[in-house]
Amino acid sequence: MINRYIFFDLDGTLTDPAEGITNSVMYALRHFGIEVTDRRELYPFIGPPLSDSYAKYYGFTAEQSEKGVNLFREYFREKGIFENMPYSGMPELLAELHQLGCKLVVTSSKPQLFVERILDHFDMAKYFHAVCGATMDEKTSRKPIIIRNALDICPEAGADNTIVVGDHALDVIGAHENGLPACAVLYGYGENDAIAEAKPEYTACSVNDLRMCLMDWLQNH
Repeated sequence: MINRYIFFDLDGTLTDPAEGITNSVMYALRHFGIEVTDRRELYPFIGPPLSDSYAKYYGFTAEQSEKGVNLFREYFREKGIFENMPYSGMPELLAELHQLGCKLVVTSSKPQLFVERILDHFDMAKYFHAVCGATMDEKTSRKPIIIRNALDICPEAGADNTIVVGDHALDVIGAHENGLPACAVLYGYGENDAIAEAKPEYTACSVNDLRMCLMDWLQNH
């Protein structure tokens, strides 16, 4: 029997991290004299590497971005990490896929230590064959690199038996750069226009839609 691999993004795909991430960014920005009152302005920070977001949305230098990342983690590691919640129906979907024999892998731009703590906290670690996150210095935080690392530790995984699931165009692009198909979820925090432009093989508007997409993919692989 051929093993089927499903690579899942974490933030905005498995869990809704909006409160914890935006609180952590707010905490960091206050140290630069920036006060944000509408947390929705910070939703673009959910998913991509933090240093990229500080530079893109606030014009931070590399040094400022590094300081911003450290301040973010100051709040996040103690409190923000658990201001988070699995999407309704997601633990049940993971259990079903695991029962079907799928090899589930997390591919996240979040530091691996934080990913593992979140999975443990929500009792989801038991469903995953492997976890691939970033290093703390964010040098391996780009999604194509994360997915490549996952392929390296799962030598049986490849284009014929692996799919990437995520809520950002970056997940789709990372999948395609590694020769893999992608399922984009639209219930997360990615921009739908950018996702459409990246041309995912599947799109899902809800966890139930995601289940149907994955079952369809499994039937054909």
